[in-house]
Amino acid sequence: MSEYVNIKINGVPVAAERDDTILLAAERAGVHIPNLCYLKELSPYGACGMCVVETNVSPKLLRACSAKVSEGMEIDTESERVLRARRLSLELMMGDHDGDCVAPCVLNCPAHTNCQKYLAEIAAGDYAAALDTIREKIPLPASIGRVCPHPCETACRRKNVEAPLSICALKAFAADRMYEKGLPVPEKAPATGKSVGVIGAGPAGLTAAYQLSKRGHKVVVYDKMPKPGGMLRYGIPEYRLPKAVLDREIDVIKALGAEIISNCEIGRDVTVEELRARHDALLVANGAWKSASIRCPGEDLAGVFGGIDFLREAALGGRPAIGERTVIVGGGNTAMDACRTAVRLGAKEVSVVYRRTRAEMPAEDVEIDEALEEGVTFRFLTNPAEILGSDGKVSGVKLQVMQLGEPDAKGRRRPVPVEGEFLYLDADSVIIAAGQKNDPAGFEALPVTDRGTIAADERSFLTSLPGVFAAGDAVNKGAGIAVEAIAAANAASLAVDAYLKGEPYISKDPVLSRRDEKDIDFSQYEKRPRAAMPQRPASERRNDFGEINLGFDEETAKNEAARCLKCGCHDYGECSLIRYADRYDVDCKRYAGEFHPRFTESSLGAIERNQNKCILCNLCVRVCETEAKRGILGLVGRGFTTVIKPEFGDLDVAAICRGCLKCAGACPTGALKIL
Repeated sequence: MSEYVNIKINGVPVAAERDDTILLAAERAGVHIPNLCYLKELSPYGACGMCVVETNVSPKLLRACSAKVSEGMEIDTESERVLRARRLSLELMMGDHDGDCVAPCVLNCPAHTNCQKYLAEIAAGDYAAALDTIREKIPLPASIGRVCPHPCETACRRKNVEAPLSICALKAFAADRMYEKGLPVPEKAPATGKSVGVIGAGPAGLTAAYQLSKRGHKVVVYDKMPKPGGMLRYGIPEYRLPKAVLDREIDVIKALGAEIISNCEIGRDVTVEELRARHDALLVANGAWKSASIRCPGEDLAGVFGGIDFLREAALGGRPAIGERTVIVGGGNTAMDACRTAVRLGAKEVSVVYRRTRAEMPAEDVEIDEALEEGVTFRFLTNPAEILGSDGKVSGVKLQVMQLGEPDAKGRRRPVPVEGEFLYLDADSVIIAAGQKNDPAGFEALPVTDRGTIAADERSFLTSLPGVFAAGDAVNKGAGIAVEAIAAANAASLAVDAYLKGEPYISKDPVLSRRDEKDIDFSQYEKRPRAAMPQRPASERRNDFGEINLGFDEETAKNEAARCLKCGCHDYGECSLIRYADRYDVDCKRYAGEFHPRFTESSLGAIERNQNKCILCNLCVRVCETEAKRGILGLVGRGFTTVIKPEFGDLDVAAICRGCLKCAGACPTGALKIL
């Protein structure tokens, strides 16, 4: 019969068995004490230093995995002293830890889409799983896969071998494959009885409608345009994004239960206050629909268009009166969309004016190259000084010749005028694609920033009005790329969901381990060229709005996805080390210095061992001794150079290893991977 002692854990009385360790007594009482080298089936080892606790029986911190309870013991598992000790232990371990928790492509995607996972699923031919993975973050994958400027690819480490993967196009491929088979509607939670109003049916609003509908809330989207899609429909031309593709993805959101009310303008048809009264929460995602001015004389002449206004009119089926000679001002993707749309509308001379060089243009290189192929002329290092007119209509543009001066705050060399040097272009129209901004009409009840955008807390997305949230291009820093609006809407949806449940919403960036690229030997990888996207020839595509990219076939897509280097850790979701590092908010580089000997080996046949991630907890060695009873794994070396390696006694050992694999299950860091 067990004997008991009376102790307190974090001030709560507990009756513990006399022979219990503090760790076991706490576990029985439902109190978790962090640990990285403990398994109850094994004898205490005490290597990690994570299970320390403070007690009234010792001036020192005790290791809970080995210290026994005693009558009257008072245990504090989360005192300031304990927290400092755990943080120190973690920072020492992370200082010798060389691994990527998640891949650079995932980190560089504003929505943190799990690119590595869906690439692996595409490579395996599991397109349904790939679509599920993508839609965890991006509910419009076929559309975004066609138009995103793919910051994920900028970070892709395959560029150090030969070229980044076609991550974005593969996103569209997986979605297209599944949409060919029907309407893939995800499962949704039971109805909550809560109602959410969303203002705006652009990328942010549609994302919020998708995420909140999946969580069981009733969502109604109010949009001022004739059809939903926002800038995806009215700001991106058909040749890049066929609207039938967008409609199919919006149908999924509708099938989840979201209601979309079009031709509903805030301030004209309904007010913000009326929507607040109608719904339990309100998310404002109205976008940035006003073209920015360049404050140039002559902007008020007939024939001057804002870039967004021009593209919207063309998308609505209009024929903007641009004449035969048009000048586009700007260097971003909107400028590229405008100039290439002008070509398709019949303009004979299309010129893009940009005040810096091509190297500084924010537009994608592929967009610039395709525009050049379609006959667009680029005039770099020029800037409109005046838009010239005759009888109130555009007749030409006076261009100031520029040169690059000193770098600005962002590191880009600042364009400065060359005194007295000008160029003149004849023109029938000018399209100013120099940015876009929020239209405050109808939203006067919401506070604004000094930029004129809606002011909302950057973490909670709450405005100053209770229950009213805001996200996307209309908020804080203003317009960005579509995937940034989607990322904001994902986070805002979590905040709205928490609000509706009466729960606090806590948002913080996770602590992650990241490798330094300079420490990676890329010569070990075989060079495999990036798949080229098949396209319609420029001589054909410039004459219509048909989609220019033809998409990958299945073999090409699978081969391209298989080029992935799998940078992120296979065990990130289960890694105890990084979970604790995040919990205690550690600085992973605080004690960065010399690393243990680094290697990756798979001589056991069934398991790959990555010494870069090993924290020498010795769990694998001890589990191996207990389960296999053959001493297959052991500590090799002395002091800092100690590593764990397999020791083979005979040829049967590998077979024993293949039949066990328990060491991989015990590893707390992902240093062991089952092959």
